[in-house]
Amino acid sequence: QVQLVESGGGLVQAGESLRLSCLASGSIFSILTMAWYRQPPGKQRESVAAITSSGDTNYADSVKGRFTISRDNAKNTVYLQMNSLKPEDTAVYYCNAPGRWPLNRAYWGQGTQVTVSS
Repeated sequence: QVQLVESGGGLVQAGESLRLSCLASGSIFSILTMAWYRQPPGKQRESVAAITSSGDTNYADSVKGRFTISRDNAKNTVYLQMNSLKPEDTAVYYCNAPGRWPLNRAYWGQGTQVTVSS
């Protein structure tokens, strides 16, 4: 079982930056693929970025060049550095451990609110 706890959300102005953190419990963090999702108001949850155990990353087109996902296996933590934030980045951001080996189901954090004012 994996528990995920996000932190770092808040209210910022357009153009500013935020860094989200997701602390994972358990001893298998280093071999997990980890991801960030977001759910804008009134919309469906969408993928933002993912990072494999070997450090390979991928991003949604809407955040490429502005967001960076990284991980610190010694701290069981995955980060999402968000630069040049836009009002359309406003959403609840969720940390995710996908339901793939060695996990038999997906795990989600409770979410953290990011609000970007224009």
